[in-house]
Order: sequence, then C-alpha cells, then structure tokens
Amino acid sequence: MKKRKSLLSLAAVLLAAVLLLSGADHMFATQASAASSSAIQDQIDELEEERKGVQAEMAKLNEKITNTNSEIDKLVSEKNVIDQEIGLLTEEIKLINDQIQAYGRLIADKQEELDAAQKKLEDLTQRNKDRIRTMEEEGSLSYWSVLFRANDFSDLLDRLNMIEEIANADRRRLDSMREAREEVRVAQEELNTQKDALEETRMDLEENQTLLAQKRVEADQKLAELNTRNNEYKELMEAAEEADNALMQEIALKQREYNDAKRAEDAATAPPKPSGGGSTTTVRPPATVTDGITWVMPCAYTRLSSPYGWRMHPVYKVPKFHDGVDLSNVSGTPIYAVRSGTVTIATYSSTAGYYVAINHGDGFASTYMHMTHFIVKAGQKVAAGQTIGYMGSTGVSTGPHLHFGMSYEGYSQNPADYLNFR
Repeated sequence: MKKRKSLLSLAAVLLAAVLLLSGADHMFATQASAASSSAIQDQIDELEEERKGVQAEMAKLNEKITNTNSEIDKLVSEKNVIDQEIGLLTEEIKLINDQIQAYGRLIADKQEELDAAQKKLEDLTQRNKDRIRTMEEEGSLSYWSVLFRANDFSDLLDRLNMIEEIANADRRRLDSMREAREEVRVAQEELNTQKDALEETRMDLEENQTLLAQKRVEADQKLAELNTRNNEYKELMEAAEEADNALMQEIALKQREYNDAKRAEDAATAPPKPSGGGSTTTVRPPATVTDGITWVMPCAYTRLSSPYGWRMHPVYKVPKFHDGVDLSNVSGTPIYAVRSGTVTIATYSSTAGYYVAINHGDGFASTYMHMTHFIVKAGQKVAAGQTIGYMGSTGVSTGPHLHFGMSYEGYSQNPADYLNFR
C-alpha cells in the first residue's frame, strides 16, 4: 500500500512538473524582452536543477524496473520448475494407480483361488466325514467288527494296517489342501501389503501435488502483482521522460534567449571599431580540401584553446589524451556539420554534455560536444555546413567551446590533419 501511494505521489509530481512547464513558456516569453542574460541564466539554472531531480527519479525508476524484471525472470523460472514437478507427479500418480489396479486384480484372483481351495478342503473334509460315518453306521469300519472278523492275528494286523493307510491318505489329502489354502492366503496378504504401501505412496504424492499446485497459484498471483507494479513503473518512466523532454526543450529555448541577450549586451558594451577598419568579430574560416575531400569548418572561433594529443586535463588535473580539438567562442555560436552524412548520436552525456555524432559514409565520422543544445536527431540526414547545434559549456567543461573530434574506420584522427586551424 505504501509503495502504491509513493508511486501515485511521484506521478503527481511529474504531472505537476509537466503542467508547470506548459505554463512556463508563456511566463518566460513575457519576461524575455526585459530579462538580462544573468536573469535568464538563473532561470536556466533552475530548470537544470529541476531536470536533475527528474533524471534522479528516472534513475530510481529504471533501477526498480530492472529489479522487478529480475524478480519476474526468477519467478517465471521457479514457476516452470513447479509446472515440471507437477507434471512428473501426475505421471507418477497415474503409474501408481495402474499398479494399484493391477494389484487389485491379482488380489481378486487370489481370493478366487482361496475360495476354491477352501471349498475343496471343506468338500474333502465333508466327504471324509461322510464316508467314515457311513462305514461306522454300516458296521464295516468298526474296530470290533475288524477284530472279530479277523481269521487270525495276522489277518487282524492286515485289517488294522488297511484302516490306518486309509486314514493316513485322508489326512495327507486334507493337509495338502490346508497347505495350498495357506499359501494362497499368505500370497493374498503380501499383495494386500504391497497394495497398501502403494496407496500410502499415492496419498503422499497427491499431497505433494496439492502443495505444488498451491505454490503455482501463489506464484501466479505474485507474477501478476509484479507485472502490475512493473507497468506502473513504466507509466511513471514515460511521464518522467515527457517531463525531461519538456525541460530540455525549455532549457534550449532559454539558452537561445540567453544567447540573444548576451549578444545584445556585448554589442552594447563593445568598444568602437578601430579607425583603420579592423574588426573584433570572429568569422568562420573557409573550407579546406584534403585528399580531394572538402571539409567545412565546424564553427567560427576566436582561438584553438586545446589541440589534439596529450595534455593536463583542465578539470581533473591529470595527464589525459585529448582526442579532438577545442575551439572557443561565445555561448550560442552556431555549429555546423563538416561534411554531409547521417546523424548517429544526438543525446546528452554527463561528460560530453549535449553532443552529436555524424557518420559520413566513407569511413569518416565526426563528433561535436558541449553544445547548449542540438537541433538534429539520430537517423537524420544532414548536409555539409548545415547547423546542427550551438556552442555551450555542458558536461565537463570550463567554458563555452566546441570539442570537435574525427575518426576514420573507428580510429581517432587529428582534425588538424584535415582542416586548417588558425
């Protein structure tokens, strides 16, 4: 709930910033005619601070989106594992059910065998009892009749042996039937034991399956929550980007106002021109033809303040290779494409400030850094000498200048080898 309130608060702040900017255009426009360059610079500074706040929120949102995407990826992987485990358990339960059914059939078969053996034993026992009872009733099996009918002692023994053999045979048949019945009963008990074990295993598996299904439901719910949260972050990011773009456009407009005001102030305080017709204004040096290629000077400049090569960095105060030349002039001086080509980069960097890169299509590329703002976009075709932005001091810079760099097939080149700098 707290996160939701925080997100709504951030959305309100960004929306307010956009609305504020929409009204700021008119406010600044009405003040432009009377505002001094220093006042306009204060307005630019305020806008820059506001933009830093928006960009800080964008960085936080980007981190949240990245973290949420990581959580989503992890949860999706876990859910895939759960789905696979549920599938395996389902197959295992099906297999155990088939085994239980097979054991059920075997137990039923053993029960039939047991019933048949029991019936045979009962029939044999009954027949044996009936035969003995009949023989006793008819007197043919009476021990006294055997005794008195014997012709002699030897005949008596023979008769007694015969009776004993008949009785033994009956007992053997009965014992055999009892053993057979017992074997069937033991086998049936073993089958029942194995079936019960399978039933317990199935119950355990079904319990695990239920737990996994619950985990899958919970994972689906959490995944839905993460996707909802991520969509909110993305909506806020879009609002922040709109606010950032609006601020950047407003800063660019204010920078132009600043440049106009600065030039007007400089003109008002400039000393008179020398009587000999000399001039203190700067002009753009002419184009240079090198190896059959015409290179347009990237800007009018008062001096080449830092050449190509190793130098002591003016800000970091350490030896650092300078892969371009610095051309100094007042802020707002137009910057031109040195040759025709395609804009590959038009963006902002914390070190290069607002900068543009152009691919000239034959292995050569050029870079223009520290602009107040640019007026081209990535993918745009530009002509040689076309204005692409204005000189400034954005990024890591000690004053208004253009850092102009060149490369051939990805390797840095000294611009002085292609252009005649004064």
